[in-house]
Amino acid sequence: MEIVIVGAGVIGLATAWRTAAAAGGGVTLVDPAPASGASSVAAGMLTPVSELTYGEEPLLRLGLASRDRYGAFVAELEELTGRGTGYRTDGLLQVAFDADDLKYLDDLRRFQESLGIPAEALTGRESRRAEPMLAPGVRGGLLAPSDGSIDPRRLTAALLAACERTGVRLVRQRAARIVVEGDAAAGVGLDDGTVLRADKVLLAAGPWSGDLEGLPPGSVPPVRPVKGQVIRLRTRVPFLRRTTRGLVKGSSVYLVPRADGEIVLGATQEELGFDTRVTAGGLWELLRDARELLPGITELEFAEVTAGLRPGSPDNAPLMGSSALPGLLLGTGHFRNGVLLAPVSADVLSAMLLDRPVPEVAGPFAPDRFSEVPS
Repeated sequence: MEIVIVGAGVIGLATAWRTAAAAGGGVTLVDPAPASGASSVAAGMLTPVSELTYGEEPLLRLGLASRDRYGAFVAELEELTGRGTGYRTDGLLQVAFDADDLKYLDDLRRFQESLGIPAEALTGRESRRAEPMLAPGVRGGLLAPSDGSIDPRRLTAALLAACERTGVRLVRQRAARIVVEGDAAAGVGLDDGTVLRADKVLLAAGPWSGDLEGLPPGSVPPVRPVKGQVIRLRTRVPFLRRTTRGLVKGSSVYLVPRADGEIVLGATQEELGFDTRVTAGGLWELLRDARELLPGITELEFAEVTAGLRPGSPDNAPLMGSSALPGLLLGTGHFRNGVLLAPVSADVLSAMLLDRPVPEVAGPFAPDRFSEVPS
């Protein structure tokens, strides 16, 4: 079987590795700039509980399943490639700046507990004991001890190496069109006119997954770009012990520390189409809110600012499975959770590509749930 995967972000890379390892080859990955999209901007939080929203319980279960796979996933990846990924399991602290923010966290804690997820409520003093750099006025927090983080840039570099070691063919060109023969996907046409024949094609190109020519009506994935701006800071002395997420007068901000002294501060959420400009306003909002929680943030060294485009779906949950076009599968729409969901998505999508049993947790994320949504 020949399989072509369009898109070499974290989902495409992880799926290519898993599929080639299971099938013994036969996988081609198409992307002009592997690992350069949202995966290179993302902070790498592995925090499914903090992403929890009312009505998104299936997405929570998917996130928990993926988080719990991460240890084995990373161990296998690092052993195969000899590359580190910056994987950490030191928990997540969510904190509240004022009384209204604390009420929101209290409501979130009760919701978590109703789903059987233990939540450890902390007072303001206990929160500052957990993270001494927090501002004296922080009102309280929640600790999720099983959550963690990973460095997406190191992760995707390791995944690229794993793909190479398992025989994945990497084609550094843009996929321009889907080749359709006999009412089924038969391959991918490249910018230079080359055609890559395939028994199955997986679209995992993030918000660009619907841009290929030749997609018939009903098979175009309903994804949109959602911009996120991120700041990277550096410190030579310990500043944060774990990933910290704060609510500041209703606005959310997070900080993810790395072992090498980098701290990733993010992220805005902007519906501005395919706009990747870094703006003064976006950066000011991040620094303003971070300074309320951690006044010492302004003393850290500035390293980098970036903006990326997350792939959002109509319900902001992934699309994983067969499209309306036989032979064409979708693996996109992961929105804020692409890095978190990489292990479980790779398991799901590789099983689908190889006609093997699919994990039950994938059931709610079939693309046909949007069959009534105009393309």
